[in-house]
Amino acid sequence: MKFIRNFCIIAHIDHGKSTLAYQLLKYTNTIKDNKNKLLDNMDLEIEKGITIKNHIVPIKYNYKNNIYTLNLIDTPGHADFSYEVYKSILACEGVLLLIDISKSIQSQTISNFNFAFKKKKKIIPVLNKIDLNINYNNVINDVKKLLNCSNNEILHISAKKGIGISKLIKFIIEKIPSPNGNKNLPLKAFIIDSNYDNYKGIKIYFRIFNGILKNNDKIKLLSNNKKIKIENLSLLNNNKVKIIYPGNVGYFIYKTKKLENIKIGDTIVSINDVKTKYIIKLKYFKKMVFIGIFPVNNKDYENLKNAIKKLKLNDYSFSYYKDFSNTFGFGFRCGFLGILHFEIIKERIFREYNINIITTIPNVKYKIYLKNKRIKKINNPLNLPKINNIKYIKEPYVKIIIYTNDKYIGKIISFCIKKRGIFKKQIYISSLKIKLIFNIPFSEIIFDFNNELKAITKGFSTIYYKFIGYKKSNIVKVDIYINNIIVDGFSFFSHINNAYIKAKKICKKLKDLIPKKQFIIPIQAYIYNKIIVRENIMPFKKDVISKCYGGDISRKLKLLNKQKEGKKKMRKIGKIELPNNILFSLINLD
Repeated sequence: MKFIRNFCIIAHIDHGKSTLAYQLLKYTNTIKDNKNKLLDNMDLEIEKGITIKNHIVPIKYNYKNNIYTLNLIDTPGHADFSYEVYKSILACEGVLLLIDISKSIQSQTISNFNFAFKKKKKIIPVLNKIDLNINYNNVINDVKKLLNCSNNEILHISAKKGIGISKLIKFIIEKIPSPNGNKNLPLKAFIIDSNYDNYKGIKIYFRIFNGILKNNDKIKLLSNNKKIKIENLSLLNNNKVKIIYPGNVGYFIYKTKKLENIKIGDTIVSINDVKTKYIIKLKYFKKMVFIGIFPVNNKDYENLKNAIKKLKLNDYSFSYYKDFSNTFGFGFRCGFLGILHFEIIKERIFREYNINIITTIPNVKYKIYLKNKRIKKINNPLNLPKINNIKYIKEPYVKIIIYTNDKYIGKIISFCIKKRGIFKKQIYISSLKIKLIFNIPFSEIIFDFNNELKAITKGFSTIYYKFIGYKKSNIVKVDIYINNIIVDGFSFFSHINNAYIKAKKICKKLKDLIPKKQFIIPIQAYIYNKIIVRENIMPFKKDVISKCYGGDISRKLKLLNKQKEGKKKMRKIGKIELPNNILFSLINLD
């Protein structure tokens, strides 16, 4: 344990975490070039330029004639993947807090720092992109104020140019403590991650805190008392071993098809241990956005079910349960931490499992207070009780923190008030950086809030939000009918003041997206059986009287009436096909 260092890199999105991780791997000859996919190994991560999953890589480094094992964890920066960051911090003794000098301290920087500080981890502040040759004294002052540290404790690097990497490795070895643990105590290990291998089974990654783990040992999981036999025990570098000691990170194979047995954050103990308690009660984040997911082809239902189970094994921060729609058939109602989290899961279902899906409009969870004094929590508009039975409805609110400079304060306040936000506080962090705090309905920020805010502030803003509770509100359910048939997947909740505007935009967008037929297709929005919006998709026009040159008018009328009756018949039996990408088109409404 003396020569082991477990650490992770945490920062706001786009501050250079993955670039720094690659430089550490290159400097220590762990990889030869950036094409090695040890870190961002998903196509989605490379395409979007973001880290989605944490990635654990062992680094061997000779320092003062001793070989050290540096277990590096590269973490995501986006708020929708905070779960990955938190469980990584829990598995480490120290963190590198990376800060882009051109952007200074931002929302996720503070959020991640607070969690690491609360868990008493060693924090090394690292200022990145010093090759930009800009004056960043104000950033240094902000960091000193946040961490209560001196100039000597702050590292200055350029991950892109490789400047300061050798000094950073020296800091990691000298400043981050080695793991504590006793091999003679009962086994206690923490499940960091897991994924499914079609040929081997579930690969479970763990960190040992106490005791030892041997190949062919029998262990159990504290959450469900599931008993497992250890097979293919290996270190992170894929070297199979017979035994793993405290402080080390490794993995083993669990041959099973019952994927729901494994929970990230669970504690591993010996099979006969009845005294050991959880190492850490890993906080499972509240799901904030709920969306129905249905296979385009009903025959793919079982394949979709297996795909979602495997994704949950790899990402325990989303939830699902069985759902049924009159429009789309059998599927699942899934909970996500945010819209980006949903987009990633949707893409992974298509790319990794080759399943085409259609999804419903996102909704948040509401509390319905009934006249019989019962309370129902619902995230699906179809489950809303009859209006006569409802006393009132409460919707979820979040505290949203916006970091910006004083140039955009007025525009941001106006924008947030328009979104039904309540202004709470304004704090000056430095001469250039200001923190604005609002309480705002979560339903107002799940769509395109961040992109609109970036447009208003020309990119000079970052946001962080935290769930704070429920508040009474005038919420209504809006139903969308296409060709006089309700499309239950498009039903949504809205505040009464915004219902008409949202319904109008959705109906107009559907009018553009749905292909024309040979009959009129009405698109209508209803609130409590009253039409509030109607749009018509006009039919293809065919001139049936073009062949009539002169002659009696009755002949033309006969042809026109025949066409009219045909269109009525088609409208009754005609099928309306909805494009698969229809949800994203609706989400991206202005």
